[in-house]
Amino acid sequence: MMLRNIKLKTKFNLILLLVFICGVSIGGFALSQVLQQRAQDEVTSKALALIETMTAVRNYTSTHINPLLAPKLETESEFIAETVPAYSATEVFQNFRKNEGYKNFFYKEATLNPTNLRDKADTFEAKIVERFRQQSAIKEISDFRSLPNGRVLYIARPLAITKESCLRCHSNPKLAPKSQLATYGTENGFGWKLNEIVAAQIISVPAEEVFASVKQSLSLVILILIGIFALVILIINLLLNRSVIQPLRKMAHLAKEVSTGKTSDDFEQVSNDEIGILAASFNRMKSSLEIAMSMIDK
Repeated sequence: MMLRNIKLKTKFNLILLLVFICGVSIGGFALSQVLQQRAQDEVTSKALALIETMTAVRNYTSTHINPLLAPKLETESEFIAETVPAYSATEVFQNFRKNEGYKNFFYKEATLNPTNLRDKADTFEAKIVERFRQQSAIKEISDFRSLPNGRVLYIARPLAITKESCLRCHSNPKLAPKSQLATYGTENGFGWKLNEIVAAQIISVPAEEVFASVKQSLSLVILILIGIFALVILIINLLLNRSVIQPLRKMAHLAKEVSTGKTSDDFEQVSNDEIGILAASFNRMKSSLEIAMSMIDK
């Protein structure tokens, strides 16, 4: 009932508004999903590049540094930590984090029973290592987690003992280099077995800024769409008012005049569209009315 009292122009604007809301809602959701996926891909790309870099550092240490320094492990009073791939990768990453833009990036070779307690897995990391141990088919785990500094994406890969030479330092304290025992003692980092998963290589990349940027981009796009819609509505209303509303008002006023017997003016027909056809029909009707009244008068 209420719609009957609403003017044509208002009805038309309400329809446009409804179409716009539906369009922005559907389009905004789709765009949000696309931007979120792109942001996730960007963060993942960074994490993968860093973890591959750390893997390269580990391999270089294992194949080049360790063979050069291993003979000194028996003669030095302190253990040469640079011979250990995990130590080298961790130290390189610590230097990398000194750059202000990467201070919230983290790398750790979380180990259940490490020689260096710095590598001791916390509760969260220990669960990842245990999952790798129980499900050997899994070669990588990636997901988001919340930290005090915001949401981060982490990628974890299993680290297993694949070389017999590694067991020298981790199987039995009696076989370990004297410098290792002098530095780290005999309590930690032993009892490892060949092909056993003992740690997880974990890289954490901050994602909060990237996703915040996505939200800003989405908000900007929606604001632009609202601005474009407002401009389109204004233009459509101007055209609607000029091409439809004003001619209809004139015809309505003239039809009212004709109904009271004033037939001196014709309905203005300036186009061949529906409005023009309606004006022509009214003119024929007015002519018929004039002829009928003339016959009545006679």
